[in-house]
Amino acid sequence: MSQTVLIVDDDRDIARLAEIYLRNEGYDVLQAQDGLEALAVIGQASIDLIVLDVMMPRMDGLEFCRQVRATSQVPILMLSAKVQDMDKITGLMTGADDYMTKPFNPLELNARVKGLLRRASYIPLDKEQGSIQINSWEIDKKGHRVSVHGKEIKLTSSEFDIFYLLAKNQGTVFSSEEIFKRLWQEDSMGSNKTVMVHIKNLRDKMHAASPGEALIQTVWGVGYKIEKSH
Repeated sequence: MSQTVLIVDDDRDIARLAEIYLRNEGYDVLQAQDGLEALAVIGQASIDLIVLDVMMPRMDGLEFCRQVRATSQVPILMLSAKVQDMDKITGLMTGADDYMTKPFNPLELNARVKGLLRRASYIPLDKEQGSIQINSWEIDKKGHRVSVHGKEIKLTSSEFDIFYLLAKNQGTVFSSEEIFKRLWQEDSMGSNKTVMVHIKNLRDKMHAASPGEALIQTVWGVGYKIEKSH
């Protein structure tokens, strides 16, 4: 069955270009011109991924992303003409899984979409650990769920993948660059703050769910790890 991508962008030329390339890759594509229209679309159709512009009339991409994240963990790839790090960080803090600046290469867009969808729907091989238990936490790879004290917490696909990577390799320190390369399958070029933002979001959610368990540790100047459970 084809996967469905929703493009939310008020620039019809950019939306049409993205649609052509995504359809050529075999995806079904829907379009919306702003956040309000997009909310109506996702209320009526099953969406596997959202390509989301930031600057739009009526409801911008950031507010739309906040509203979607209240009920859904569908992968979101955010687009913006803004190139400053702070703009990128704001998008990721709002709940986006990845971020691209305009103008973009349509082939890169296809690659990012494919990567996000692959991670969101990944089914582990037999040699992978399907479920990992750390203290009160359970990370279920097959179900793509995380729970603590039996209560599920909602994570984006990127947050889940980072948590699973650290949990599967307890005691191993991963730098931001290593985490980015493993998850996004490309180099971070040394200036990428994507992983740092996702880890902050992940820690905030974990603290809210279980304040006494700070599993993810920072090894200053090196990276991040989860200590081996005893």
